[in-house]
Amino acid sequence: MNLSISEQLLYSTIQIRCNMYGGGESSGTGFFYNFIDGDKVYPAIITNKHVLEGATNIKVKFTKTNDEGIPQDIDHIEYLVEKNIIIFHRSQDVDLCVILIGNILTENANLSYVPLDSKMIPSEEEIKKFKAIEDITMIGYPIGLIDNINNKPIIRKGITATHIKFDYNGKKEFLIDAACFPGSSGSPVFILNEGMFTGSDGNAYVGNRIFLIGVLYAGPQHTVTGNIEAVTIPTRTIPLSVTSIPINLGYVIKAEKIKELEKQVIEEIRKINNR
Repeated sequence: MNLSISEQLLYSTIQIRCNMYGGGESSGTGFFYNFIDGDKVYPAIITNKHVLEGATNIKVKFTKTNDEGIPQDIDHIEYLVEKNIIIFHRSQDVDLCVILIGNILTENANLSYVPLDSKMIPSEEEIKKFKAIEDITMIGYPIGLIDNINNKPIIRKGITATHIKFDYNGKKEFLIDAACFPGSSGSPVFILNEGMFTGSDGNAYVGNRIFLIGVLYAGPQHTVTGNIEAVTIPTRTIPLSVTSIPINLGYVIKAEKIKELEKQVIEEIRKINNR
């Protein structure tokens, strides 16, 4: 696809819809990611654990391509996800999981998606060059919103609310200043500059810059009693009595945790293949 960086990112996410135990539906965001083990590539969708927990079934809808690989934006196909291809991050404190999609792609090769990979995750040296305040781009499906006709996500903009180089409160996380609504769980967060950007030295640089810096999973809320609580971004939009107020901040899991997850996924796939 001869597309700009931002246009390619429109094909990097997928809406995840679930039917839940006890009734009702929920939705969240996933993004395509290639786990690489030598010359082997394992395509997957990354999202939050809490997007899938409590689901009786999980559905994802792909955009089709024609035989030349050109996306047919108004032509879609939906799949039910098999639960035996889901891998949860082994740490209870890391709200990330993986849906392996190799079986879906084998069944239908004419699917349009743009996978991310570890090359897009900034190194420690690159992070040191980030400014304290960076513009961020987040792609997902807030309150379940989606361009159903074209099967496209919603793009949100914001800034980093804490410096990425620091671990917020000692955890591999940072905060963003952006509206984080139900359905945004699992959204990839990028630093994306097309054409020009400013470095930490204050100089302007011509060119493009893109980094996958993390995954949204929660947001602080101000309760009626005056406390600040971190609450995972809901996946269901149901009427509730208002007892807490979102303050338009989001907790983002640092992308380095994706690299950690990649090692686990490869280990588990190797075990399965050696049986």
